[in-house]
Amino acid sequence: MIDIERLREKEARVITIGSYPAIIQSILDFDYLAKKAQPSVIAIIATGRNNERYFFGKKEILIPVYATTGAIPTKKKEQCTFFLNLSSGRRVLHSTQDLLDTFPNIAGGVIFAEGVPETHALTLYNKAVKNKQFIVGPSSIGLLIPGCLKLGAIGGVDMPQLTDAKLFSSGSVAVLSASGGMTNEIITTVVQLGKRVSFALSFGGERYPVTTPKDAFLAAENDPQTEAIVYFGELGGTDEHAIAALLCEKKITKKVICYIAGAIAEMFETPPQFGHAKALAATQEETAAGKRKVLQAAGADVASSYTEFIDLITALPNASEELENVADVAHGLRERQKSLISTSISGDKDGQPHLLNEDLLTFTNNNSFATVVASLFLGKKVKSKELELFVDFVLRLLVDHGPYVSGAMNTIITARAGRDLVSSLSAGLLTIGPRFGGAINQAAENWLRGVADTKSPGAFVEEFASKRKYISGIGHKKYRVDLPDPRVVEIKKFAEKLSVKKYTTFALGVEKITAAKKGNLILNVDGAIAAVLLDILSEKEKIDEQELQRLTEIEFFNAFFVLSRSVGFISHFLDQKRLDEGLFRLPDHLVTQADFDEE
Repeated sequence: MIDIERLREKEARVITIGSYPAIIQSILDFDYLAKKAQPSVIAIIATGRNNERYFFGKKEILIPVYATTGAIPTKKKEQCTFFLNLSSGRRVLHSTQDLLDTFPNIAGGVIFAEGVPETHALTLYNKAVKNKQFIVGPSSIGLLIPGCLKLGAIGGVDMPQLTDAKLFSSGSVAVLSASGGMTNEIITTVVQLGKRVSFALSFGGERYPVTTPKDAFLAAENDPQTEAIVYFGELGGTDEHAIAALLCEKKITKKVICYIAGAIAEMFETPPQFGHAKALAATQEETAAGKRKVLQAAGADVASSYTEFIDLITALPNASEELENVADVAHGLRERQKSLISTSISGDKDGQPHLLNEDLLTFTNNNSFATVVASLFLGKKVKSKELELFVDFVLRLLVDHGPYVSGAMNTIITARAGRDLVSSLSAGLLTIGPRFGGAINQAAENWLRGVADTKSPGAFVEEFASKRKYISGIGHKKYRVDLPDPRVVEIKKFAEKLSVKKYTTFALGVEKITAAKKGNLILNVDGAIAAVLLDILSEKEKIDEQELQRLTEIEFFNAFFVLSRSVGFISHFLDQKRLDEGLFRLPDHLVTQADFDEE
């Protein structure tokens, strides 16, 4: 059962399953107008992008987007207290169960989708009861607790709707209905008549709502701030008979004002189907007249017309305090415009450049070049000395490996063709990829996946062998088991002081198997850098597996090679300009004409 008073005390930290920008923005506008210090929506589960931009007041914010619940960092999972499922009806069961099983502090949430199979709704009902969580819906516009929580489209999605409904200070009237449109209409009516809403809930028009009208009435009865219940019902189903039983048993003692729509259906020989799935009267007790009769007999104030319904609401006591007017604040938000781009690493404050929220001179004077690089690449200030020292070593180690490699050769040829620095540097950089320089990132993906999948090094090697794929980070043309690469020896020393070093251990386990097959299939510079860097980020920077995966996706690990090797390429450009040997042309004997057998 929903405990409204407990929800008032719980900090709203919402995750949405699916993206519905108008609804999400309305929640953030509600938060801002309710004078919350921070937005309540903290994550979105969807595909197609990494972040979505919204406004919190006049300020644009980025809400992170994750493809699956498994991709969400553990800390963020622990923060979430509510969910809003905006996905399609066929996906509701799996996505909701997945979330309830993996988010430890979820109190409950709302399902917006229509057309959820009835068996799925019943499964979710049983799960909610077992877990002592609440689920409102399916086909619900949400749950609203003024000043505290807006979970869904309830209360409106446009700024004027929010301000007209005055949802920012609590009152004494609970508004309940299956209909989303009528829920919002009655909220506005209650406020316009001088009352205030204690909470509002739309349980949805499906045949089997997880939170039933009976549950909603009991929630209102147990809410100390609620003094009266305003209910808009409709023909179909027997929920009103359950409510009448609660009234007769004195389990509902607060004033109940009801209107049951659909009396016109009794004029037809065959009962018509109204808008909601449940809005069909198959028996006399399911008709609007039958429901009105049983509720009236139980002691509820039942209106025979909508006009009378308004009169009954009007007779309720007016709010003792004047409603806060937020229209002026809301008006100031109407002119806000989205920016062209967003950035999180640098900016300008009062004419001074800033890096990671520190002014440029302070940031650069207090940090080494390696710390500056690592911090900017990560998008946040690094914490550990170990990462600083390792990045410093890597940047020096990778600076240049001679003129023989494709990147340096491209730079040299372009420089000798008379092109400028930027053109020559670009020519060299464009060769960086899976065959040259890009293996650090691929190796990081390998070690990360191997450890995450809890595979043995042997099973990992066998998987690559069965697919006839090379293992990035393994293999060298010159060095062998009996002639180790001195650079790799130095790289591995950085892992010796780490306590767990699970990625380095896994990489060395892979090397042991591959080197036994062929002597030169040893851990190379790319593979060693990737493994040690993963371990330092994991142990010293406390970056979890999901964030490490994200770093591989954005090519974080290759960034160090690109930065360092740019120094080498620039050096080759300057060297060629000094030597001035003229246009490069391959001599004929270095080119072979390839002949293909056409038969």
